[in-house]
Amino acid sequence: MKKVRIAVDVVGGDEEPKVVLDGIDDALAADAELEVLAVGPADIVEPFAAERDRVEALVAPDVITMEDDPIQAVMHKRKSSIVLACRAVKKGEADGFFSAGSTGAMTAAATAYVTPFKYLNEAGEKRPIRPCIVSEIPNRADGFTVLADMGANPDIDADDMVRFGQMACTYARVVCGIANPRVGLLSNGSEDTKGSHFTKECFPLMRDNVKGFVGNCEGTDLTSGDFDVVVCDGFSGNIALKATEGAAKLLLHELKRVLLSSTSGKIAGLLVKRGLKSIQARLSGDARGGAVLLGLRGVVVIGHGATSVEAVKNGTLAAASAVRGNLVEMLAASMDNIVR
Repeated sequence: MKKVRIAVDVVGGDEEPKVVLDGIDDALAADAELEVLAVGPADIVEPFAAERDRVEALVAPDVITMEDDPIQAVMHKRKSSIVLACRAVKKGEADGFFSAGSTGAMTAAATAYVTPFKYLNEAGEKRPIRPCIVSEIPNRADGFTVLADMGANPDIDADDMVRFGQMACTYARVVCGIANPRVGLLSNGSEDTKGSHFTKECFPLMRDNVKGFVGNCEGTDLTSGDFDVVVCDGFSGNIALKATEGAAKLLLHELKRVLLSSTSGKIAGLLVKRGLKSIQARLSGDARGGAVLLGLRGVVVIGHGATSVEAVKNGTLAAASAVRGNLVEMLAASMDNIVR
């Protein structure tokens, strides 16, 4: 296993920095070839790095909070952990980056500093592609469905959707181990004729240019297991993701309420306690660590704001795994007309 260095934002997310530091320690213990560039305020990262052989400190005096406007924060907080970590990836000082900080700021900083791939348009001009956020959602086939885009781009063109589909397919193969992903276009019905003006424009382009495309799919297919990849614009994707997460939380809440409402329910709860914990862990996303921002010349993983030690560990390891799997190079090869 090759040595990999991952930058980790120690002040990203809603939790105390100690949660992130403990997650880094667990990641280092799990991967003997992992090195970490701990990015954050000097009083946190310097003592932490001084006590560990495979950790280096990158001092970032500024902090981008969840309340900051993402674009303005990236522009004006040039010495924040998010900006400096993205610049470290750009300069080759880190192979990848994990943060549970603001998704908007992460997307803006990564786009500005790590930089997206470029493609040649019909006029022969170089243009940056739009990155998209992808992650896996548990499905009823005891596997996962890759969703792209989860919120990076509310407004896009049909050509962007094609690239989202191509990149998400590559992600499904490289990261999820799905040899031949089945790809669906999120719509309001499975029939080829269903959809908005936009999805109807996307349909023939995806049919002709995305390997494994099998047609339209519905919101229920995010968890049906009938599709391995679901592609949509970031506006629809974020709503679909939050609705799915909300439904999962409601189900667990109602199940807990029923089990605690009677003596027989409490006894039943004790009998299935281990199984319930397994379900909760599968739905929580901690095992996956975060979502990946695809389309950049570097690996960037975005964790959930309310992250945990387990999520930090797994997000850091996921970034290292993506680097070792040559995800960036394979993404570039999956799209047409990509240029340096």
